[in-house]
Amino acid sequence: MKKLLTDLTKDELTQIAKEEGLPTYRARQLSEWLALGVDFDGMTNLPKPLRESLSDKYSALGVKIIKEAKSKDGTVKFLYELRDGNLIEGVLMSYKYGHTLCVSTQVGCRMGCAFCASGLDGLLRNLTAGEMLGEVISANAYLRKRGEKERVGNVVLMGSGEPLDNYEEVTKFLRLLGESQGIGQRSVSLSTCGLTEGVRRLADEGYSITLCVSLHAPTDEKRLTIMPTARKYKVREIIDSAKYYFEKSGRRVIYEYAMMRNLNISDSDADMLATLTKGYPSHVNLIPLNETGSSLVGVNRREAEEFLKKLTKRGVSATIRRSLGEDVEGACGQLRRKYTEKDNTEDK
Repeated sequence: MKKLLTDLTKDELTQIAKEEGLPTYRARQLSEWLALGVDFDGMTNLPKPLRESLSDKYSALGVKIIKEAKSKDGTVKFLYELRDGNLIEGVLMSYKYGHTLCVSTQVGCRMGCAFCASGLDGLLRNLTAGEMLGEVISANAYLRKRGEKERVGNVVLMGSGEPLDNYEEVTKFLRLLGESQGIGQRSVSLSTCGLTEGVRRLADEGYSITLCVSLHAPTDEKRLTIMPTARKYKVREIIDSAKYYFEKSGRRVIYEYAMMRNLNISDSDADMLATLTKGYPSHVNLIPLNETGSSLVGVNRREAEEFLKKLTKRGVSATIRRSLGEDVEGACGQLRRKYTEKDNTEDK
């Protein structure tokens, strides 16, 4: 497969220009076109022979939107196709302060969380940094086509995949995101199941993204019933790594907590959660459980608000996350799975 140009930094593009015997400004032009999601045939200020030569050796874009699903609340779910035919998803959410894109970091996932559709088929492969960047570029092209002036201003690495299971490509993506789209790390949130070595490495290497830890239960015993990673990553170790990240970065830690009836919303759960989040800046994001075909049961609005009251009474900073895109399979992996199942059915 050809080398993907969106995988490359501006310095790396400049090196390619030198190898091709081109002046430096050609690398700048190429970078500008790639940032807009324009393929070689549309790079009108590059000579046609050069475009043809580059096209023979490289791919300009690694991601394309093949399906859009628009929610009544304005959320747009994208189904992206990669060069090898694999499918991933993204979610574009519009708020008063601008557009946020939920980005996938892997095709599938090997974490196996019981409440998540992304990992039902396991991990197929990691995404490259340029493919992740392609998700953002494609979303911005969609916004331009729609006549929007504002572009994606915030990125959440909460799509399919475990970002810290693809550490090198994800951190390169963070660098490319700033170079190509002008989105700094403080506008990026990364969600992890609690891969503690990755969390500590982010801290040691000076990253300043918002760290979101998928906790979902305050004890190892309960967590193990829904998250296989709990066999290796214990709650106490996860909390310690999150505190370490705060100490190094100065960024408040976010704990994601999907509320499940008869599992993690009791008084004792609230007590333990208050203990885990005490003494450092943290916030608990309470999440209404998405239906993914598992046996887990979510909570109704009254139950969610009661658990929120239990936490706030114990001094925990917490809010209930607003659910977006529920009518368009907004949860990770749902649209991709529905699309592939439809194809498989039609092939029979």
